[in-house]
Amino acid sequence: QVQLVESGGGLVQPGGSLRLSCAASGILFRLYILGWYRQAPGKQRELVAVIGNGGDTIYADSVKGRFTISRDNATNMMYLQMNSLTSDDTAVYLCNAKNLRVEFWGQGTLVTVSE
Repeated sequence: QVQLVESGGGLVQPGGSLRLSCAASGILFRLYILGWYRQAPGKQRELVAVIGNGGDTIYADSVKGRFTISRDNATNMMYLQMNSLTSDDTAVYLCNAKNLRVEFWGQGTLVTVSE
């Protein structure tokens, strides 16, 4: 059974930092392209960052220079370090794993940026 479990969300003040984690099980982790997506209230789900199985990364323009995606194939973990957070970053953040044939999603973790 495939599971992607996010953690690390919470309430943070503007300008603060959070580190999200995604724990994967049931997949051959190193062969998957991994990504973080987010969905804010009333908005469509959007890509935040992607990391390939070779470590190459892609970021949404809105998070470039502030967020860093990383993966640890030895422990089946993916991370998103988020710095200089603003209210625009408030959303449910979801972990994604995909290859050419299948795609899996986590349940999400809520990040709220507020005073």
